[in-house]
Amino acid sequence: MLSVRNLHAAVDGKEILKGLSLEIPAGEVHAVMGPNGAGKSTLSYVLTGRDGYEVTQGSATLDGEDLLALAPDERAARGVFLSFQYPLEIPGVPALTFIRTALNAQRRARGEDEVSAPAFLKLAREKAAALKIDFDMLKRALNVGFSGGEKKRMEIFQMAMLSPRFLILDETDSGLDIDALRIVADGVNALRSPERAMLVITHYQRLLEYIKPDRVHVLAAGRIVASGGPELAHELERGGYERYEKAA
Repeated sequence: MLSVRNLHAAVDGKEILKGLSLEIPAGEVHAVMGPNGAGKSTLSYVLTGRDGYEVTQGSATLDGEDLLALAPDERAARGVFLSFQYPLEIPGVPALTFIRTALNAQRRARGEDEVSAPAFLKLAREKAAALKIDFDMLKRALNVGFSGGEKKRMEIFQMAMLSPRFLILDETDSGLDIDALRIVADGVNALRSPERAMLVITHYQRLLEYIKPDRVHVLAAGRIVASGGPELAHELERGGYERYEKAA
């Protein structure tokens, strides 16, 4: 599904990604772990098209289509979704209004019919109940006054509503207590399917106890320097990243 080859990217003229290559087949969940400054969030921003991240070399394709040639909204319409480490607040815009607008914009871009208000509300109630979200919270301005756990649940709720094909979770465990982590992980796991792939970015093995990856990759100094099964995350928890940083 996702193929990244020899990707180089810079921010403000400073090269962050330095020849990163990664393959994630449909139906699989891959985790990327690494120290601060390794380029993990840069990878997520490059794949989703954030301004200020300049690709200087290499390629990134989704089902053979050049992602880097598409605008951010076009990537979203193709099914690319980014769960932010620090979700944005949008004062004055109710969460339900935001999500319905996004959903119908994506459907229009794909040439599909918009979702009617009754059908949208029915789906929203079902997904909110599964994530233990108070439906009244969805009537509030998006993420304004939300706790860290509420913001992360809102991100997972958006995923459930938009049903993307390729999910990028950027440190979704950040700021979550154990109960919130379990609820968020259950929501992510419910989206696993043979037609969908996920990239989970995290510092710690803790999240991977709940979201079991098929593969784990170590990102250091802008490159993938090691890959393995889920046991690699346990090795990193015990030994840290030092030897991988030296190798990079």
